[in-house]
Amino acid sequence: MRRQAADSARGGFRPRPRAHAAAALLVLLAAGAALGQANRTVEGAVLDAANHPIPQAVVYLKNTQTQSVETYITGQHGRFYFHAVAPNANFQVYAIYRGHRSKTRTVSAYNTSPVVRVDLTLPLILH
Repeated sequence: MRRQAADSARGGFRPRPRAHAAAALLVLLAAGAALGQANRTVEGAVLDAANHPIPQAVVYLKNTQTQSVETYITGQHGRFYFHAVAPNANFQVYAIYRGHRSKTRTVSAYNTSPVVRVDLTLPLILH
């Protein structure tokens, strides 16, 4: 009691060592759980009907649980990459280029592959 009064008189609260240990343990457990769930990569290419790559297409990756959407603009070779994709969610992937849209493909949470390849074809011919 006298120690608490002295701490209060100094204008502070002194945390107990047990509280620090418990907090550190919780942080380690949370980090371990997060490490146990490895993220995935979703990658692929956007192609025209003649299998030529389409640069500057916009690829959408939509989490069907949270409804959040990420986008990627393809480069010269029509390739796209989404890294750190949650392993325990379903995603829809599709591409749009100049008003043309590919079919929507689904990446399932049951697909345990660390790298999921999804090629998307648009109904047009560029070359």
